[in-house]
Amino acid sequence: MSDPSASNPIDEDAVLRAIVEGVEAKTGDEFFASLVRHLAWALRVQYSFVSEFTEDGRHFRTKALWARGRLAENLTVPIAGTPCEAVLCGGMSHHPDRLQELFPEDVALVTWGARSYCGVPLLDRAGVVVGHLAIIDDAPMLDGPRGLAILRIFAARARAELERQRAEAALRESEDRLARILDSAMDAIVTIDERRCVELFNDAAEKAFRCPAPAAIGRPIDRFLTDGFRRALDDSMRALARGEATAPYVWAPHGLKARDAEGREFTIEATVSAVTVQGRGLYTLILRDVEQRRQAEESLRVLHRQNEYLQEEIRAVHNVDEIVGQSAALEQVLEQARLVAPTDSSVLILGETGTGKELVARAVHSASRRRDFPLVKINCAALPSGLIESELFGHEKGSFTGAHERRIGRFELADRGTIFLDELGEIPLEVQVKLLRVLQEQEIERVGGSTPIKVDVRVIAATNRDLTRAVADGTFRSDLFYRLNVFPVHMPPLRARTEDIPALVHYFAARYAATIGRRIERITRDTMERLVAYEWPGNVRELENVIERAVILSPGPELAVPSELLPAPSPAVRGDAPGRPAVAAPEETIPLDALERDHIIAVLKQANWRIDGPQGAARILDMHPSTLRSRMKKLGIRRSLADLS
Repeated sequence: MSDPSASNPIDEDAVLRAIVEGVEAKTGDEFFASLVRHLAWALRVQYSFVSEFTEDGRHFRTKALWARGRLAENLTVPIAGTPCEAVLCGGMSHHPDRLQELFPEDVALVTWGARSYCGVPLLDRAGVVVGHLAIIDDAPMLDGPRGLAILRIFAARARAELERQRAEAALRESEDRLARILDSAMDAIVTIDERRCVELFNDAAEKAFRCPAPAAIGRPIDRFLTDGFRRALDDSMRALARGEATAPYVWAPHGLKARDAEGREFTIEATVSAVTVQGRGLYTLILRDVEQRRQAEESLRVLHRQNEYLQEEIRAVHNVDEIVGQSAALEQVLEQARLVAPTDSSVLILGETGTGKELVARAVHSASRRRDFPLVKINCAALPSGLIESELFGHEKGSFTGAHERRIGRFELADRGTIFLDELGEIPLEVQVKLLRVLQEQEIERVGGSTPIKVDVRVIAATNRDLTRAVADGTFRSDLFYRLNVFPVHMPPLRARTEDIPALVHYFAARYAATIGRRIERITRDTMERLVAYEWPGNVRELENVIERAVILSPGPELAVPSELLPAPSPAVRGDAPGRPAVAAPEETIPLDALERDHIIAVLKQANWRIDGPQGAARILDMHPSTLRSRMKKLGIRRSLADLS
């Protein structure tokens, strides 16, 4: 800005042309670069720039800087101590001369050789300062009023462009935020126009229709519609276009199916809404793959059932937490478990009641590659025959009276893990057929269902029955027996490994003393000899129950085992000589059923023929009372007959 008396006064027409030329057909950074260049030319100064506040509010950064005939790199400058401070506080500032003396802390003025300054603020529509426009020269600026007027004209254009940029940035941010929201939605969202051409296709839609958005946008949605879906959509769009009150659901009497890019049809739920944008009618479909929802619900049901099962396991009282003993017979069993564990072969564990067959099953599972998945157990003798099939394979809603909802069976719960079928010999013949199919084809079918379900399950079974005799009698299928008997493991009775009894006694005594809050410090030799000499027809389970009762009855630090806790030996398993540990008679001369019958009778006599209650025979045998009654009926045990024996 020169003195009015100078030889080259400002040509106002040239200034106006400069303004027009500086902004014509230009936006953004190009606009600001042209603006400061023409501003410097019009006011004949060396420096001109336009700025905006930084995020911290303590600096400004130039959006375009004209310096001595060229466009320079933009700068970020602290506001305090500069001639721009007053302008950025909302005022206008004109320093026609001696600029460096007025602002000695601004080192940039020395570098530029600045003598004069003029600046005006840039205000948004609310009157808030967002930046400023300024000029600096190495000569005095004496024509203040005219120069400020021209500067304001340029500032108005700069402010308008700055607002436009900010509006565009806000719009982009809003669009990005909306896009992120749409893409994060679990449901497929598709917007179409009146010709059913796709205008929006979110991430969930890409997954549902197996089609990338660029391949769908701009094309008709028809390739994703089945005939029923097309008719339902057309009806909804017509109703919405007429402004009729209609439910937001796209509906068909027999359900809706969509089609993905590969031609696969899938069941959906859908809603549709209409909106007018710039005079154009648009329709937004929100779709959900019902099959995915059903699968998710099914997974939740499985997790819920697994949680229930694990809670049952936590509440259950296992015979022992680990296999205790070092006898040769037990070591042989453990070696067999180690050999078969890494395979997926079926295992059949044979042995008398209470020998710890479940512990062997747990040992096999824990050493297998399936150890990170569930070991699901089921006692086949504890369930009525009519419910075993439902418990093993599950059932569909309404498949029988009382089936109010779909139920996941134990085989599905054990998928990728192991299922332990205890008391295998109690499975009815009609269920044995389905169990054989599972072993052969690795698939099940729920009761009342018609769709096979693939499962990956290892089967470990256990029984105290002579399955060979059951096959001969026709009560057990021979093909199922051979399929299960791939790797038989014989669990020896406790009387065949009497050297393990002292370790088991100490283990149970310590365990129940800690549980009850007693201190058992000694077990006399006489007590231990009596425990070792006893026949233990109920095996480890009976020993555990006797020690638990003995701990309860022991008033001091010495384990007291009253004589009534060890009833007289059964004739079937009596030892050959006094003081000698009892041994079992040869298996071929004493059937397992006879051993079980004698043992149950002995425990019933011990409990005075009481079945239920804390001191009842079912508690001693660790059986459910109804299961004990069922076994008594099967073995022909009646009190009158037992009293005669």
